[in-house]
Amino acid sequence: MAGEESTILLEALEGLTLEDFQEFKKKLPHTDIKGGWNIGRDELEKVTHPSSLISYMGDSYGEGAAMDIAISLFEEMNQRDLAEKILDEKVKEYKQKYTEHVAREFLQYKEANSCLGENLSVRDRYTNLTIARKSWDQHGDEPGDVSSDTVTTQTLFEPSKDGQVPLITVLVGASGMGKTMTIRKVMMEWVEGTLCTQFDYVFCIDCKELSFSKEVSMVDLISKCCPQQRMPAGRILGNPEKILFIFDSFEALGLPLAQPKDELSTDPTEAKPLETTLLSLLRRTVLPESSVLIATRPAALQSLGQCLEGKHYVEILGFSPAAREEYFHRYFGNDNKADVAFRFTRGNEVLYSLCVIPVMSWTVCTVLERELYERNQLLACSKTTTQMIMFYLSWLMKHRVSNAWQNLQQFLHKLCSLAADGIWKHKVLFEEKEIEDQGLNQPQLLSLFLNEKGLEKGTDHVNVYSFSHLHLQELFAAMFYVLEDQDGMVSDSRILAKDVNMLLESYHTSRMDLNVTVRLLFGLVNPKSVEYAGEGIGCRISLQPREDLLRWLQTRPRGTSHPREVMKIEDLDTFHLLFETNEKSFVQSVLGSFTGIALQDVKLTLYDQAALCFCIKQWAGLLSVTLRSCSFHQQHHRQEPAKGLPRQSWQQEELHSPLHPLCQALGHPGSSLQSLRLRYTHLTSACCQDLAVALGTSTCLEELDLSFSAGLRDDGVKLLCEGLQHSGCQLRALRLGSCSLTGACCQALVAWLRHSHGLKCLDLSDTELGAGATLLLQHLRHHSCTLQTLGLSTSTLSKDALQELAALRALKPSLKITDLLEHEAPETGAMARLTFQRSVWAGRGAAVRGRKGLPSSRAAPPHSRSLC
Repeated sequence: MAGEESTILLEALEGLTLEDFQEFKKKLPHTDIKGGWNIGRDELEKVTHPSSLISYMGDSYGEGAAMDIAISLFEEMNQRDLAEKILDEKVKEYKQKYTEHVAREFLQYKEANSCLGENLSVRDRYTNLTIARKSWDQHGDEPGDVSSDTVTTQTLFEPSKDGQVPLITVLVGASGMGKTMTIRKVMMEWVEGTLCTQFDYVFCIDCKELSFSKEVSMVDLISKCCPQQRMPAGRILGNPEKILFIFDSFEALGLPLAQPKDELSTDPTEAKPLETTLLSLLRRTVLPESSVLIATRPAALQSLGQCLEGKHYVEILGFSPAAREEYFHRYFGNDNKADVAFRFTRGNEVLYSLCVIPVMSWTVCTVLERELYERNQLLACSKTTTQMIMFYLSWLMKHRVSNAWQNLQQFLHKLCSLAADGIWKHKVLFEEKEIEDQGLNQPQLLSLFLNEKGLEKGTDHVNVYSFSHLHLQELFAAMFYVLEDQDGMVSDSRILAKDVNMLLESYHTSRMDLNVTVRLLFGLVNPKSVEYAGEGIGCRISLQPREDLLRWLQTRPRGTSHPREVMKIEDLDTFHLLFETNEKSFVQSVLGSFTGIALQDVKLTLYDQAALCFCIKQWAGLLSVTLRSCSFHQQHHRQEPAKGLPRQSWQQEELHSPLHPLCQALGHPGSSLQSLRLRYTHLTSACCQDLAVALGTSTCLEELDLSFSAGLRDDGVKLLCEGLQHSGCQLRALRLGSCSLTGACCQALVAWLRHSHGLKCLDLSDTELGAGATLLLQHLRHHSCTLQTLGLSTSTLSKDALQELAALRALKPSLKITDLLEHEAPETGAMARLTFQRSVWAGRGAAVRGRKGLPSSRAAPPHSRSLC
């Protein structure tokens, strides 16, 4: 034997008189101990020193049993002080080893996606959840609802507003809301001495691991928490007010919580059926001064409320907006990657909203981490919103209690029918009768997807149900239209008809609230989603609705007000729908009916840009892109490179502007783009370098309009002209009006014009060029310059520049020179309907080379002049 316990025992034996020492040895063979006595009497007689006796005892029965024997014998010998001293040391030793055991078990954990042997720290990963304290007649709020009295793990066991300190606390949360992680946090902080310091022991019991086949006592349950150690049960249970019991996954037991009180136990050492022992603890007939924390899904809440005497319980409502961002940073452990992933998710309303559910945040981070590892950026993300939600549902399936797969499939079909019916009727709350009529009254399955909520209806108390998140109801509603019917399923006239065309037409004409349902419907007909549905949740999805979806997108009313004009897509929603399918052939079939993009007043998030760029890359017939008053969110980068990312690559990323993703897409091989208009799009000088690179691969682009970009400035024009000099792009119209330019840009323009003989229109209206105007006008007099229209604000020209202007007009009388921004058509006029074929070559109304004259773009309204 070794350690503090053996030292204390040695001191106790050495302090005995010779007579007492002999009595101690004499009583040893008669000790009642499991397994019998292993030391021979002859050997025992030869032991004359306490240290030798301790060694014999330790070798024969182990240190723990030897200490128990010594305590028992000292009590028999009326040496109670020695017994208490040894027992104190035994309790101290046990608590230390139990604390070490808890630290090993709870401070680190493994996730489903973690590498072999990789353990994650609770301290590093745990993110504070919104937890609300509620009364028993108030439960089932929407995730993220913080209208109730909120608590944290730190205040979980503190008095409520009415001053009561609850001895039993019920922690409720749907699957994936973070109950187990919260328990790990409680255990970790107890070990560290920062939480639950009023408790000497916190015993955590996983109800999924409890056996129903044998009788157990409270002592048996406690011993499971640290099976390697002999527990000083009497001393521990002698102070029940110093004990906290935690039961995780309580709903897994499915216990009947109604039992006659006279059948309950009062003795913690008495073995009874598991349900009796647990109910004895909850009904306070055994260890009534102890505290209890029960973590459960909503399925067990009602029966617990009827069993317990407390007034309140607490419910996990999920991540607040700030906590979602914090979780991303904790997950990635790298600010750069976390920023990129969170901005991408934040731009996708559906994903961001679902991230209120902690396990959904984990799912999204897991997927995006893989995307960043493989591609180092997310604008070519290969996983759709639908697929990420399917991953989440697959996780739910793995954590279900029931193993009846066939029953699960029938249940999901009925669940989808309920969801679709609710979406059509603007309904998110369902009464118990509706649940029963649909055949969904299976508590263990129901609690995976629906939350239970108590409502007062007149004098009655009724239960209603809602999906754990509206977007999950919308996914199941979408699944309703594509799930293949199972063999043997009986048709029900009450069930909604699976009419995909009616859904699409309703969405297009009047029901914009169907947006998410329709988007997820497009995602479900992706072959990968079909595969995930089959493998993850065992549902067969039919691809038959694909043709209906394809036909609907091809025949939607086009963005045109004139029959001879090109067909333009004027809404971002179309790109979202196509991106959700994530299938090139499908996207190409749809986009083949269109030749232009025209978006206005849109803030393009990273997710929007990913959808737009994905479509542009598949769009061989794209001729014109018009983005008016649009802004681009950027992938934010920190000062240090991401782990594993070469510094050279990092520095290159730092140079990229917000326009970089769009430019990459527009510059794809095979691009037929002939017109790019980016008015009022918050462009900066850095954007011009990306534009120049993209234009360098384009041999078709003829018109570039960057007007009203105050952030462009001279540096931007210099970068643009330098790039254009080394490209195959032959622009015929370049518009830079009202871009805060000065004469400093004229040198770069002249250098480019020497190489560009195809330019017919240059717009520098609303620009004070100063002395630079003289240099520009001198070059335009050269016979090699074929410019036909010049946008110029003559009122600000110097005397020398005016002389050059007069000379130019005399030499080239056909050259149209005017302030084009001051002579624009109204917004509702020609420019709003223009295609690239209507260009300004020789001024308004003139015809050059068989092309109609193009009026310049409309003037900036007074309130938007300052926009950049």
